[in-house]
Amino acid sequence: MNELDKQSSVSDEFTRPDAQEASANPVSAEPVAAAESKKTDVSELISVTAVSVDDSGIHLLAVEAAGENAAPAMLKPEDMSRAYHAMSKPELLEALKGIIESGNLEAHKEVALIKQVFYTLHNRQIATEMEAFIAEGNKPEEFSSTPDECEAKMKDLLAEFREKRNAYLEQKEEERRANLEQKQNIIAELKSITEDIDNINLHYSKFQQLQQDFKNGGEVPAGYENDIWKDYQTAVEQFYDRLKMNKELRDLDFKKNLELKNMIVEKAEALALLPDPVEAFRRLQVLHDQFREIGPVARELREEVWARFKEASTVVNKRHQDFFQQRKAAEQENEDAKTALCEKAEAIDYSNFKSFSEWENATKEFLALQQEWKGLGFASKKTNNLLFARFRKACDEFFTAKAEYFRQSKEELKDNYAKKEALCVKAEELLEKFAEKGSLEKMQALQKEWRTIGVVKRKQADEIWKRFCTAVDGFYDARKKLFSGRRDEESENLKAKREVIEKLKAISEESDRKEVIDTIRGLQNEWQNIGHVPFRQKDAVQADYRKELDRLFGAFDLRESRRRMSRFEGEVKKMEGDESRRERDRLVRAIESRRQELKTIENNLGFFNVKSSAGNSMLKEFEKKMQKIKDDIAQINEKIALLDRQKKEAAKED
Repeated sequence: MNELDKQSSVSDEFTRPDAQEASANPVSAEPVAAAESKKTDVSELISVTAVSVDDSGIHLLAVEAAGENAAPAMLKPEDMSRAYHAMSKPELLEALKGIIESGNLEAHKEVALIKQVFYTLHNRQIATEMEAFIAEGNKPEEFSSTPDECEAKMKDLLAEFREKRNAYLEQKEEERRANLEQKQNIIAELKSITEDIDNINLHYSKFQQLQQDFKNGGEVPAGYENDIWKDYQTAVEQFYDRLKMNKELRDLDFKKNLELKNMIVEKAEALALLPDPVEAFRRLQVLHDQFREIGPVARELREEVWARFKEASTVVNKRHQDFFQQRKAAEQENEDAKTALCEKAEAIDYSNFKSFSEWENATKEFLALQQEWKGLGFASKKTNNLLFARFRKACDEFFTAKAEYFRQSKEELKDNYAKKEALCVKAEELLEKFAEKGSLEKMQALQKEWRTIGVVKRKQADEIWKRFCTAVDGFYDARKKLFSGRRDEESENLKAKREVIEKLKAISEESDRKEVIDTIRGLQNEWQNIGHVPFRQKDAVQADYRKELDRLFGAFDLRESRRRMSRFEGEVKKMEGDESRRERDRLVRAIESRRQELKTIENNLGFFNVKSSAGNSMLKEFEKKMQKIKDDIAQINEKIALLDRQKKEAAKED
């Protein structure tokens, strides 16, 4: 499990793909993680045995409380979700069975929630079995889950509910069609009595009965509501307006309708203060249905009452529209932010990482991106899961590559330690054979091979190095004692080398290079032919020798540099515009090349560890080379400055 696996379990989004949809549905929504965190409290309080929905939208649960004679409790949708999430699979089956047996075919949302919770538990069980299967060394593609008897029962119950609900919906649709036909007949009869102007007073009771029959007629198929209501309203208004109904009865009916409509308008205006805009919109639709069912009011008040009701409806509708627009904007903002995080994660190039620090720095970047991801809300339902899968893929690929690198590095460190341990054994064997012919070359070969082997674990490095140095130093000390008789010869060699140094000191720095170079070369050859000197004086006499050579060659090089600079000044005067520019560009590139070379040497020195006199000598060579490069850079800068001065002078003359 990588770092994302360890930290994502607290996020609802990581545990429930349909959390976005659920959050938009207040009846059936509750984040899984929240439900699981409260599982113990809910399960201790209630045991669900049946579910139903009343007209107010409140879900009633028959529960068994701690007492034997507990009364039924009413649970809100969020408590309903917690209750289901607290159940086991057998309990969910019993809950679904109870819904089916109760004949509550309107509880499809509860059934969907039961199905969701059941398959969440089912999929977790399969994932657990697969992890155990893979942990035993098996291949993932060979995995086959254990048949689940509960799943088969769940499918049977869902199929049974679906079949009954389909029949129920078909029956409801048939009832709506019958209601439509009945209302059309009522409207036709209303129109018929409207035309009988002479017997209008005799038809008033029948007219009221037809109105009541129309109101009690029930729902009609979708798409016919407005048309059938308009036809009914037209027939009623024609009855009142065209056939000159008794004014007292008409005014009394208008007054009653006005009171009822004013009550509905006041309720609609109060919805503006309801905190939940979605609930306010739902209640407004109910008020609209009630408003349409009430008969007309006086003609002079119709527009006023309707305008007031329309204004209150506009406020609620605007709040409802703004709510979903804001949520859509927030989802788009989250989608853009998550897309940017995916791009950042995918842009981290770890293919060429060569050190543990590089991997650790990249790990910090990925963990920071994961933490930022958790702080973001949901994107749209269409893209949220896709973005998470994309981000998870980038994280998984990184942590898999990191694990593979650490595994290989561990093996490499182990292999390097084994190689160095073998060299220590060989060096210790040579220590016993220090006087044998060829032992020196073998020891030098071991030292050379040691330098080619990579690093080992830090806690083992000092120990193995000390062991090797002990064998090497002991070998050379033993050989030194063996050849102590050569001290006199080394003393004579020391005297001869000092004489060479004195001859070099006698050569003046002002001497012409061509005249004295042969003498210097001869003294160098003489120096090389002189044998070893005492070990303690070796570095000092070598330093004096190098000092004199550096003095002479430095002076020669300085004069040569001045001559080259003088020649360059002459060449600069002959250069024209384009030629001068090309020369300057060449010099700039030369400086960049020298700087890159200097940087490379400095980086190498960062890995260089001085442990012996040979290492000190190599370090001095590096330092001399670095100083030579710095001198070259200074001379090139001087040439560039000369070119720039000439360019300014030429510009002034023009």
